[in-house]
Amino acid sequence: MSDRKQIGIRELKNQTSRIIDEVREHDESYIVTKRGEPVAVLRPWNADDARADRIDRAREYLATVSDLAERVARAAGKRGAAAAVAAQRR
Repeated sequence: MSDRKQIGIRELKNQTSRIIDEVREHDESYIVTKRGEPVAVLRPWNADDARADRIDRAREYLATVSDLAERVARAAGKRGAAAAVAAQRR
């Protein structure tokens, strides 16, 4: 299949710390199997992963801010957003 090591779920469960150390310290990759069939890949975290994670977090943050802005605008009605925020602080 590839040069990655294969590991069964039971062995992974029983040796999680050791396997994670190998992945982190030696850049090892594992194909995780269940009953001999591949189900997942365990590999080192890399710069592309970190960038994708930052992008996902930024999108979640922006969605939250956008939702909050919409809620403030609805609450403001005709009096304006500043008045709505001031009213909520009381």
